[in-house]
Amino acid sequence: MIQLTQAHILGAIIAFLLGVFIIPIVIYFSDKAGLVDVPNERKIHKGKISRLGGIAIWTAVMLTFLFLVLLSYYPKGQGLSGIIVGGSLMFLLGLIDDIFCLSAKFKLFLQITIATTVFLLGVQIDTVYNPFGESIRLGIFSYPITLLWIVGITNAINFIDGIDGLAGSVVTISSIAIAIISMVALPSSPITALVAIILLGAMLAFLTFNYNPAKIFMGDSGALFAGFMLSTLSITGIMSTGTAFMYLPFLILLIPILDVAYSSIRRILKGKSPFVADSEHIHHKLLHHGLSQDLAVLILSSISFLCAIIAIITTGFLNKYIIFTIALAFILFLLSGISKSIKKTP
Repeated sequence: MIQLTQAHILGAIIAFLLGVFIIPIVIYFSDKAGLVDVPNERKIHKGKISRLGGIAIWTAVMLTFLFLVLLSYYPKGQGLSGIIVGGSLMFLLGLIDDIFCLSAKFKLFLQITIATTVFLLGVQIDTVYNPFGESIRLGIFSYPITLLWIVGITNAINFIDGIDGLAGSVVTISSIAIAIISMVALPSSPITALVAIILLGAMLAFLTFNYNPAKIFMGDSGALFAGFMLSTLSITGIMSTGTAFMYLPFLILLIPILDVAYSSIRRILKGKSPFVADSEHIHHKLLHHGLSQDLAVLILSSISFLCAIIAIITTGFLNKYIIFTIALAFILFLLSGISKSIKKTP
C-alpha cells in the first residue's frame, strides 16, 4: 500500500508526466475537430488555438488520483467525495460550454447546483474564527457563505484566464500554498495536500504548452475545474481548522478575488450584467498601459507568489516539508521550461 507521504511525491510527478503526454493529443484532436479559439476584438491571441486544455488537466489529475488513492485506500470524510464529484461536474460543465457556448445565466445556475451538491457532501464553511472570543457557528448561514466562496473562486479563476500563462501560474502558486498549509495547520489534512499537489503537477504540465505564445488554452473546462478545486481544497484544508488560518485563502487567492470583485462592481455600475465578458480585467489594464503579456504575467504572478509566501510564513511552520514542496515545484517548473525550449528548437 502506498503511504500518503510517498503519494505526495509521486502525485506531482505522475500528474506532470501524464499532462505532458496528454496535451499534444488534445491539441491534435482539437485541430481536427475544429474545437479551437478564434481571434476576435476581445481576444489578443493570433491564430486558431485549442481551447480544450481542461481535458488534459482533469484527466491528469483524476488518473493520478485513481492510481495513488483509490487503488490503495480511500480516506473517508474530509469532503473528498464532494471535491472529486463536484470537480468532475464542474469540468463537464466547462467542457460543454467550450463546445456549445452556454449562456452565462444558465452556467451560473448549474454552478450553484454543483456547489449545493458539494455542500451536501460535506464541503462546508460552518465556523468563523473570532479573534475577540469564541468561534462563531454559522448555522443556516453556512450554506450561502459556502456557496458564495465556491462559485466566486471558481469564476474568479475563469476571469483571469485572459492572457497566456496567467491563470495557470496563479493556480500553480495557490496549489503550493494550500498544500503546505493543509499539512502544517492543526488539524492537518494530508489528503487535501495530496490533491493540491496533484493539481500542481497537472498545471505545470499545462503551462509547458500555455506560456506565451500558447499552443493551448485551458478553456472553461480547465478554468472552472481549477477554480473549483482551489475553492474546495481551501475549505477542507484550511478553513475547516476553525483557527485564524481560515482567512489565509483570501490572501493566497488575492489576485483572482480582486479581479472578480473589480470586474463585477465595474459592470454593475455601468448597468451591465456582471457575467458579460469584456476586455477590462486587471491583466487587460496592464496590456493597455503598454506592458507585454510576459511582463503582465510576471507582475501578477509575482504578487500572487508574494501573497502565498506571506500566508505560509504566517503559519509559523517552516519545516522540511515546506522546503521539499517548494523544491519539488521548482524542479517541475524547470522541467516545464526545458520541455518548452525543446519544442521551440527546429
